[in-house]
Amino acid sequence: MTDISKLRTTLGDLLDRQAERLGDHEALVHLEHGLRYSYAGLRAECDRVARGLLSLGIHKGDHVGIWATNYPEWVVAQFATAKIGAVLVTVNPAYRTHELEYLLGQSDARALILISTFRSSNYVAMLNEVVPALRKSAPGQLRTDKLPYLRDVIFIPPYPREAGQEGQETPPGMWGWDEVREGGEKISPEVLAQRQQECDPDDVINIQYTSGTTGNPKGAMLTHLNIVANATYLGEGLHFTERDRLSIPVPLYHCFGCVIGTLLCLTQGATMVFPSEHFDPLKTLIAVEQERCTALHGVPTMFIAELGHPDFEKFDLSSLRTGIMAGSPCPIEVMRQVIDRMGVREITIAYGQTEAAPAITLTSTDDTIEHRVSTVGPPMPNVEVRIVDPETGQEVPRGQQGELWARSFMNMKGYYKMPEATAAAIDSEGWLHTGDLATMDEDGYCKITGRLKDMIIRGGENVYPREIEEFLYTNPKIADVQVIGVPDLRFVEEVMAWVMLKSGQTATEEEIKEFCRGKIAHYKVPRYVKFVSEFPMTVTGKIQKFRMREMAIEELGLMEAARMETA
Repeated sequence: MTDISKLRTTLGDLLDRQAERLGDHEALVHLEHGLRYSYAGLRAECDRVARGLLSLGIHKGDHVGIWATNYPEWVVAQFATAKIGAVLVTVNPAYRTHELEYLLGQSDARALILISTFRSSNYVAMLNEVVPALRKSAPGQLRTDKLPYLRDVIFIPPYPREAGQEGQETPPGMWGWDEVREGGEKISPEVLAQRQQECDPDDVINIQYTSGTTGNPKGAMLTHLNIVANATYLGEGLHFTERDRLSIPVPLYHCFGCVIGTLLCLTQGATMVFPSEHFDPLKTLIAVEQERCTALHGVPTMFIAELGHPDFEKFDLSSLRTGIMAGSPCPIEVMRQVIDRMGVREITIAYGQTEAAPAITLTSTDDTIEHRVSTVGPPMPNVEVRIVDPETGQEVPRGQQGELWARSFMNMKGYYKMPEATAAAIDSEGWLHTGDLATMDEDGYCKITGRLKDMIIRGGENVYPREIEEFLYTNPKIADVQVIGVPDLRFVEEVMAWVMLKSGQTATEEEIKEFCRGKIAHYKVPRYVKFVSEFPMTVTGKIQKFRMREMAIEELGLMEAARMETA
């Protein structure tokens, strides 16, 4: 385990050291865009863009938003902003105008880097709708009362980049990415070196907004030390070296991508492999085979999609050794298939939150399969974990369920401009209250059993959706399932299961209920069963249970019961 004193570095200094040490060793591969950077090349590109940002007047402490999918420029921006001490503000690619306006305003963004489109989202059109003055402004001269801090907008053109191709032109009011790169020639390397030297490991370097599945997103302020330390411990936990090549299909805007992905590789000198701009199971499988990736990250829904792809058996995945599955609870059966069918013998499970930078626990690569399929592992190095009674705050005995609290120097500094929310999340003794229900066994291994707010109370009985989900996964016809509570006039809440069947399978609502009867308590048997082909989810693959509940209330005609809940 690396000593804390050796973790006290900045992202910029860390990149420089690895570039000096590794030189021509591959740092970044973007398969879809046909782009490759060595460590020396990545450093040179980051320096060029960092100087370009300085030429725009962006300085230490300024907030720079990035609204993009997994472009190579995202990674360059991550390290370029870090080198000058600017704070990178990550913007969810799925955001629409209302959410974008909120984030740019709440974060006091000084600049915004963006791509042109993502799926049905036209980012340029949406930004112009939020900031109509942009079209008539000269680049760098934006002035709007709605977003008083915003001055510069930087446009990343789409790939492939061919002269005269539609969409390559920089929209009015914006700088082109290449303009910023070329503008760096006005700033000497010595000026950049001086700015980089002024950065401190305890400076906030990143504001990552929580996914906002309930309420407005909150910006977790993370320091160089927070994320470098967390990534280092994760890399050591996976026994990463410069010989490893990590496939990163998870989105960069999320901590899974930009900490557990890019920074994990940087701290160990490994190679980052991006299969595509956004998750595609086929492109991910191609990347693993073609680039001989030794590790693969993903949320459970991603692994399910890869395992379920019609061409899965055609791919040679024998290079895979390890990786991290995180983001949401992993079904036991999916974990077994990742080990048995994908051959990821040393796959690990990480649990955490953005507020913890992000990992709190991690299973070991040599843990028993039982530990790796049924727990999220013991606490990470230098992380304390307590399981407490959420009502009293008192620690509960081993094996008993309670709320998981975590304390570490890697916990965020707080939520940006939200002191009350910060105080609610981290108490006066430094404990982060995760809101997750968990147990801890005698060996210190934690098992996540649900969310406090996800708990269903049916007729006075506490029902934990996770327990029912795990049971339903034993049905051979079911590929995936999510359980929620819906309002009920008699019992306050009833259990509802959203079921995704395996390809070629059929089932009825009554069949699913009958499968449960006699095997789980009667009050846990779903009152409602809905068959679906997909679940509403965030761009990172997190299931939006609040949205499922809203849809169910409408479809089942439960509006009166819902009104009684809030009466």
